[in-house]
Amino acid sequence: MPELPEVETVANGVDARVRGQRIIRAWFSNKPEPMKTAPALMERVLTGPSIALVHRVGKTVVFDLRQDGATTAQWLVHLGMTGRLLVSHPDVPQPPHTHAVLSLGNGSELRFVDPRRFGRMSIHGMEGPDLGRGGKRSSRNKPQSQPAQSAFAGSGAEPLTIGREDFSALFAGRNTPIKSALLNQKLLHGVGNIYADEALFRAGVRPMRRASRVTRAELERLRLGLRTVLRQAIKLGGSSVNDYVDADGARGFFQLKHRVYQRTGEPCRVCKTPIARRVIGGRSSHYCPNCQR
Repeated sequence: MPELPEVETVANGVDARVRGQRIIRAWFSNKPEPMKTAPALMERVLTGPSIALVHRVGKTVVFDLRQDGATTAQWLVHLGMTGRLLVSHPDVPQPPHTHAVLSLGNGSELRFVDPRRFGRMSIHGMEGPDLGRGGKRSSRNKPQSQPAQSAFAGSGAEPLTIGREDFSALFAGRNTPIKSALLNQKLLHGVGNIYADEALFRAGVRPMRRASRVTRAELERLRLGLRTVLRQAIKLGGSSVNDYVDADGARGFFQLKHRVYQRTGEPCRVCKTPIARRVIGGRSSHYCPNCQR
């Protein structure tokens, strides 16, 4: 599943190609799985406004939609395991498993392609209450006047900007393994298996250590290591270990820099000790038994 660097790369690539473009038409497939909001509602909300900005929040690609000078709604796209956002010319044949096509004012098309259909698309309304799957605002037990919703913010803290004290506070008193805590999207959004393993290696912390027993000094090394590895991965276009490609269909290169992830049995790049693998919370974790304590 694409993690923060891959989603950031996709969002930046799409933004460079579609920002400012008016959406002329929106089409959605008849497959219900990717549709967190009803297709008819997404078609109605997406037809007409311009794309003011495409950016990342956690593992979600967020399209800010602008009409009459104001951002009125946001289109949220979660890539799931195999989802891709591709900007193409209409003459280019649509790939199989295309579930959304936005026709843009410059003649190009934005396509959401997802073979396994674990991705999700939805509308986050900003003019009033969030719009439900059926596309109707519920008035039952609600006042006539509703405050405008804030922009979509995700469920956890942003790992690229969180400060030292706030980062330490996330793990205080938690008896789950530090690896599991890093993957908890309600604590930190956007961090997945690859970058949790890589950050723990850089911090010298074993993934099975209880979060509450990781010292403040180790947590600070982990915070800085996580920020460093995420920024390096973004610079290199993410890690292409499965199906991930960017908005042009190109693969990333950070997998060439992995120090532990999926390197079981290979020598540690620092001390030559064979990299070990252990399953924690149903997820494979890779670490150096010598460098990580």
